[in-house]
Amino acid sequence: MSAEQSPKIVIVDESPIRAAILQEGLREAGFTQVVHINEMQSLLARIYAVDPDIILIDLENPSRDVLEAMFQVSRAVKRPIAMFVDQSDSASIQASVEAGVSAYIVDGLKKERIKPILDLCVSRFNAFAKLQEELERTKSQLEDRKVIERAKGILMKVKGLNEDEAYVLLRSTAMREKKKIGEIAQSIITASEMLK
Repeated sequence: MSAEQSPKIVIVDESPIRAAILQEGLREAGFTQVVHINEMQSLLARIYAVDPDIILIDLENPSRDVLEAMFQVSRAVKRPIAMFVDQSDSASIQASVEAGVSAYIVDGLKKERIKPILDLCVSRFNAFAKLQEELERTKSQLEDRKVIERAKGILMKVKGLNEDEAYVLLRSTAMREKKKIGEIAQSIITASEMLK
């Protein structure tokens, strides 16, 4: 794996010894661009400054506050995150999933396991990102459909058209003006509201 192909990885760990284990495991797995952040102060700003591809967070015995701060980082950065903790409970695991942590590893800080964990972390993140994208696209399509239905209703009322005729008029106008049908529908709704 060449340096330009190697993803940039940030290790967030206050313990130099544990961070060294992670760094060694990453180096052995061929990851060359590794940055260690050992200071939790202004963590989000530090992570943004590095702009990593993957984030590894190692917490020996995290308090609820520390965990919540890490979950806030996870929600903000939109990157694959693997979190290593020595002990946990089901509430913390659930919170990590909700915060978008891609891999939450309890008592698993062994350098041999780092590469498979990273691979899993990235795969999960990509799958989740794809689902999010599909959800947004579906919401947008649903919103467009609602707008189109409303515009058809306005055209039916104002121009005395039936539903099919109103849709054909929307579609032909969209094609003629090289715009999406949803944009034309939104224009009709906007114009209609202005004329009330």
